Formats: sequence, C-alpha cells, structure tokens
Amino acid sequence: MNRPTFPIDALLPQIRASLAEHPRLVLEAPPGAGKTTQVPPALLDEPWLAGQKIVMLEPRRVAARAAAHFMARQRGEVAGDTIGYRIRFDNKVGASTRIEVVTEGILTRMLQDDPMLDGVGVLLFDEFHERHLAADLGLALALDVQAQVRPDLRIVVMSATLDGERLAQFLDAPRLSSAGRSYPVSVAHYPARREEKLEHQTRRAVEHALAQHPGDVLVFLPGQREIARVDALLSPSPTGRGIGERVWRSDGSTSANDFAIPSSGASRHLLPEGEGSEHVDVLQLHGDLPVEQQSRVLQADPDGRRRVVLATNVAESSVTLPGVRVVIDSGLAREPRYDPNSGFARLDVITIAQASADQRAGRAGRVAEGWAYRLWPQSQRLEPQRRPEIAQVELAGLALELAAWGDANLRFVDAPPSGALAAARELLQRLGALDGQAITPLGRRMLALGTHPRLAAMLLAPSTAPERALACDLAALLEARDPLLLRGNRSRSDALAERWQALAAFRSGRVAPDASRSALAALDQASKQWRRRLRLEVAAPSTVPAHALGDLLLHAFPDRIARQHPSDPTRYQLANGRSAKLFDDSALYGEPWIVISELRALRQTQGDRGDAQVLRAAPLDEQRLRVDFPQRFVTEDRVFWDANTRGIAAVRETRFDRIVIESKALAKPDPSRYADALVDAVRQLGLASLPWTPALTQWRARVRCLRMWMPELAQGAATLPELSDAALLASLDGWLKPVLSGKTRLDALSEQELGEALKSHVDWSTRQRIDALAPTRIAVPSGMERSVEYAYDDATDAPVAPVLAVKLQELFGLADTPRIADGRVPLTLHLLSPGGKPLQITQDLRGFWDRTYPEVKKEMKGRYPRHPWPDNPWLAIATHRAKPRGT
Repeated sequence: MNRPTFPIDALLPQIRASLAEHPRLVLEAPPGAGKTTQVPPALLDEPWLAGQKIVMLEPRRVAARAAAHFMARQRGEVAGDTIGYRIRFDNKVGASTRIEVVTEGILTRMLQDDPMLDGVGVLLFDEFHERHLAADLGLALALDVQAQVRPDLRIVVMSATLDGERLAQFLDAPRLSSAGRSYPVSVAHYPARREEKLEHQTRRAVEHALAQHPGDVLVFLPGQREIARVDALLSPSPTGRGIGERVWRSDGSTSANDFAIPSSGASRHLLPEGEGSEHVDVLQLHGDLPVEQQSRVLQADPDGRRRVVLATNVAESSVTLPGVRVVIDSGLAREPRYDPNSGFARLDVITIAQASADQRAGRAGRVAEGWAYRLWPQSQRLEPQRRPEIAQVELAGLALELAAWGDANLRFVDAPPSGALAAARELLQRLGALDGQAITPLGRRMLALGTHPRLAAMLLAPSTAPERALACDLAALLEARDPLLLRGNRSRSDALAERWQALAAFRSGRVAPDASRSALAALDQASKQWRRRLRLEVAAPSTVPAHALGDLLLHAFPDRIARQHPSDPTRYQLANGRSAKLFDDSALYGEPWIVISELRALRQTQGDRGDAQVLRAAPLDEQRLRVDFPQRFVTEDRVFWDANTRGIAAVRETRFDRIVIESKALAKPDPSRYADALVDAVRQLGLASLPWTPALTQWRARVRCLRMWMPELAQGAATLPELSDAALLASLDGWLKPVLSGKTRLDALSEQELGEALKSHVDWSTRQRIDALAPTRIAVPSGMERSVEYAYDDATDAPVAPVLAVKLQELFGLADTPRIADGRVPLTLHLLSPGGKPLQITQDLRGFWDRTYPEVKKEMKGRYPRHPWPDNPWLAIATHRAKPRGT
C-alpha cells in the first residue's frame, strides 16, 4: 500500500524531538490531520523507546479497530503483526506486536494488573477531548506510574478540539499543533417543522442533500434507535431486513434490500421530480455492528455508488469516511449521565457542544468543498465545550479503581466531586467491596468483571449455576431499556418479574402483546454474553420461584432493601433510612419485603413525608436476607431525643441497617446515655435551642470579631476558640456534653451552665484579655460608661463594626473616635439626641464637630433648650445631665 501524505507529516520530526527531551507532550491536530494513524508508527524506531511497545488509547471500538487495520495496511501487514488492537470481545495482537490500540477499559486493566507497565515505552491518549471518565482515570494512573516508578515512560495526549494550553500547564508539557486537511464548508440550519419528529426531519434533509449536492452524505444521529428509525423511513421493506445496506435503483425495482429513486414524483423519492435517478447505498455506523459491516462503511463503494451513512458520534473523530461531501447533524448524542432513579449511569440523549458541532461539520470538507446542515434552529446556542464525564456520572466504579490502586490522591485534570465520591464509597462498603477505605478480596473480584460494582456484586453472589444464570438475566435487564411497552394511558408494571417473564416467554417462541420483540432479543443476547464471561455452561432458566429475582437483586441494591410500613401497606422503609411508596395499582401490593431497582424522588409538598416512588422492584425472602446478611441484623438499646415530648426516650430495637423491625420501650434506660441523646437533639434543633442570654451572645460575638481583627489571637498558646455555628456544632461532645450529664430535658440546662460550658476552654488570663481588647462598656468624657454592641455577619463571614450609642453632650471635648482591639478598630458612633433619638452615625468624630455639629445645634437647640448646645464643643464640658433650672 502506497502511503498517503498527511498534514501531520510535517510535524513528526518535532514530535520525535520533543519526546526525546520531555516525557510528556500535548498534541493538537484537527480531524484529518493523521495523528491517530501516523504518530504511533513514527515513534517505533526512536532510541528512547528501546524496542518497547507503544500503547494507544482509542475511546471507541470502531475507531480502535479501524486505526489498527489502517496502520497495518500501510506496512503491508495485517492486524496482529507489528500493529494490533485489543477491545472488548476482540483481540488481534501477537508475539511481534509493538503497537497496540486499546479501548479505555483495557488500558485501565493493563495499568491495574501491571503498574510497572513492563515492556511499554509510551502511552498515547487519542481524542482526549471527549473527556470520558475512563480516559481521565487512565491518564491519572499513568501520571502516577511515571512519577513513582517509570520516569522513562512517555505520555502523549492527543486531541482535535481541546483546551491545549490548560492541559499543557497541567501536565507541565510542551504543546504542538498541526494543521488539518480541510476545504471550505458551508453551514446552514435546517430546522424541524411544527411537531415534526427527528426521523422525518432527517429524511427531508437527506432528500435535499442528495438532490442538491454531490458526494456521500454523513448523518449524525444520537444512537442506534434513531438510526433504525431513519433507516426504516429510507427503506420500503416492512420487515426491516437489510438494515445497514440499502440500494436505490433507477429502474424502479425494489426488494428487501432495495429502494428505487426513479424520476417520477412518488412520495418516498429521494430526488425531486425531473431529476435523474442514481444508485445510493444507505449504511449504518455504530459500535455494535459486525466487523465486516464496519469495514465496508470505512471504505469507498467499489462500484462508485453514492452513500448515505447513518452514524453515531463514533464518526465524529478518529475514523475517516471517504467521499463525504455533506454532513447532516442532529446536534444530539447519547452520553452517560447519572440516573438517581436506577443508581446507574444511563445513556441519555443530550445536546452536543459547539466544539463537537464544528468537528462534525468539518467532516464535510475532508476531500473537497462541502456542506453541513444542522437540524436545530440558528438561534439555539450550544455550550462551548463538552463537560467531563467525571463531573456528571456516578462514581462507584472510579472509587473501586482508586481503592485497588491504593492511592486516592491522584492528579486528575478535573478532580472528582467530593460528595459523589463519598456516596460511591458508602455504596461500595454496603456491597462488601470496601472495608473502610481498603479494597476487599470481593472488591477485587468485582473489579475484574469490568462492569458496574452493583452488577458485579450480584453476579458474584450466587453459589449455584442456575442462580448465576438468572443473575445474568438480571444484569441484562438492569442495563437495558425497558422491554415492556406503554399501552395508552396505562403505566408500565412496577414488577421486575413481569420483565423477566416476558424474556422467558420470548425464549420459548412467544412475545407478550405489551413487550418489544427487539428489546427482548437484545436482552437475550446480553444475557448470553454474561454467561460466556462467567463461563457458565447452563442455559437460562425458564421458571423461577417468586422470590428468586429479589433474592439476587438484594446483592446489587443493599441500600434499597425495603420493608413494608406496619401502619401503611403502600409505604416502605429503606435500608438507607429513606422511605418509598407503591403506585395505587402496584403489582407488589402486600409484599412484606421488596428490593427496589428503580425509584424516583418526588417533589416534597406541604404535609408530604418526602417519600420516593417505587418504579421497579421485586419481592424477597426475609430468611434469605438473614442468611446472606446476618451481620446487618442488630438488636440494641437506643436512647434518643423525642421531638414530640421534647424529652428523652429509650427503646430496645431490632433493625436491619436502618429498617426498624421491632421496637419496645425500655423501663430503665442507662442514665449515662442521656447526655448523648441531648447532644443529638441540639444537632437536630440547632444552637438556637440553647438558653442564650444577651450577655453570652455578646461574648461569643466579641471572640469571633477579635479572631478576625487580630489574627495572631487565632493561633498560639492563648488561642481564642472558634465559635461559629459549624465549629460549635462539630464540637458539641467536647464543650456541651459534660454539662448535660444527668439531665433528661434540654430546658433543664441553665443560662449560667451554658455560659460556663461555652467558656470552659478559655483560661482566666485569656478572658481578661478579651475584656480588655473588646470591652463591653467604654468610659466617655461625661464620666459615664456606655455599652459597646458587637455583631458578626455569618453571611459574609466578617465582623460588623462595633457600635457605641451615646448622647452627643457626653462627648463634648473629645476629638477622635474611640478605638478598640489595641487601636485597630474604630467604633461606629451612634450620636443621640437628649431624647435618645439618633442624630448622626459616624466613625469620624472630628469631622462631625467641624462640619455637621453646627447644623445639628441649630435644629436641636430649640427642641431641647434645657440641654447644653455650646458654640465651641471642643471646649465645652461633657455631661449626661440637663442644665439646672433657671440657667
């Protein structure tokens, strides 16, 4: 095969030179530049590689396979010789393979199984801009390997649309950019008609493109479902046969695989009346196609026919489709999003980012001038870049990988959200995959399955082959779309058993009227794949006992095991402490125990208890629960705060996790546990439930203000305590619990006891210093002492200026505003009239005397004639009294 030229060729010497000097590199190259297929072979003979392997991460299976085959053909070889690939369920590598193209899960397993990466000299992360979670994890693991044990390992991050400068700074790496191979692309918007479905809008756009422009047409659709619908519209075949291969023939003949485009104006013509007819192939491109069909799409038609390729965003980058001159872009993609209803990341249809839209349009300009039609209104604005998966998916799989690695403090381009990571670890502990922060032997077996930890736990739980086969059915059911169809206004059943029964009926040749044949076929295939992965020789069961599904499902959803409420048969208490309710017509009504695979949080309204809605569940056997999780059944005495009686209550409870199975009142509870219950009450009710006095509130505010005004007092031997709400609530056991000992009610705590508890960790000398630096009263020229008011603003986390409210006459002769905190903080003066009304608020007393006092005197002298209003306040005698009578 003669090697074609690529725009990246001119940059290859710089890439080699950079990697000879630096262990990391950021390479930006637009689609068509050739980075995927030209960079790896260009590095094979580098001295620093020393005969080691090159491993390139390719996010998508189609692209990984295509890239490996293309590079192999360039060398006159086949995949599996010098260049090979490894993807899920397919492996083309041999003893002589030196370039391996792998998908994301494969790379993670390589790193986990051999952190030294023996025999690997460079890792290339292609299409990193897609920001898949596995790619982010792979890069973080690779950086850790490089920093700890393999400083000679090279890491190259490659992308078509990327914030290269930010990434180069993160990696402390050089940044190289390549030109692309592109021609001008005319972009137009082709919006939908009123209430028009996507597939009909797409067909119109395809008809227009074939009639108006030369070349092949590439259509971007969200997923296989939408591809199948558009494909069906472009086909006359009612059976849907021949999907992925349509031929339009000018003679008007049709077959299961053919659709004619004659010159007449029939309603399904793709060319308008009067145009000549031509042969057109319609092909599909997505990750689940057989290899042969994928290969056919990636090569030009041998007979020179035009093609319409219906593709997912797998065609957005990495693979090249020859002959494409027109792109039709739905502006949609299916990407993983965390679904709190199911507990899994689901593939949701989302609007693409502007960077993806630009990249898709660029596909039309690879061989000549092209055209791009966008199926959304021109007024619609897209986000500039796609958000990383790590910020928006459930992180149980990531948390398990980090635990297996043994170090959670890896360097991520975007750190995983702490809340989502904590929730993931809590789930893994329930599943038995983690013991504290450490991975368990079960956790390592779960990790080896390469699926979501919930499913892995369920697949590993059964002890018999028939149960394992049933677990494979359940794994397929949980991962796939619902096989039951909506019928009018009737909602789908909430019984998981009805889905499994529909699957069992399908295997015996029957399809229920409310089930989808295609969905059941996909479920059956997925279950077979799971049985092969688990090396199960048994067939899927045809019948199972009533509780069999729930008895397995509880291992995937231990947090959603639920028991019927004793007083309301439609409500259930969950093991995680929450509650849920059934539909009024639920198929699960009357079941004492269920395990919920899917639920929906309901909007809480006034009087509503905040229950969730059970969407899908299965009954389980309590005896099986006691056998499988004996350690989660506990009986213990509990002393707690009863909000109804506002006092201490004590019961002996039997629980499964947080589900109360039995509760009996205790006549003589342990008095030593009263204080703990009262402390819990304060945590629930807040600090306002304590008997604060104005003086104690002021003392707390003075301490908080001083910590901010004088930072040196927040550290050292005489440290002032942190008295924010958060700090006090976090330390209740230390300062409040001792004074609650022996009490059974919160209102038994006196104001004096609260004050001493709050000040218990402040010694006498520090208290004296507080009084000196933030006095409660201050002497004024009249000889009197007046109160200083303190406040702290929690909203801004800053002190409010302290206030001295004083009658104006009491400050005669005082030039400067009084200060506290060792002179650092001026008081805010509230200057009052003789009647106690505010005349002026100021921190500039000197300015007040000079500028404002004359006007105040003029106005007040007639109103308060018995009080002094001297012309010169600087020389007047300060007083808090009125003038004697007769003066």
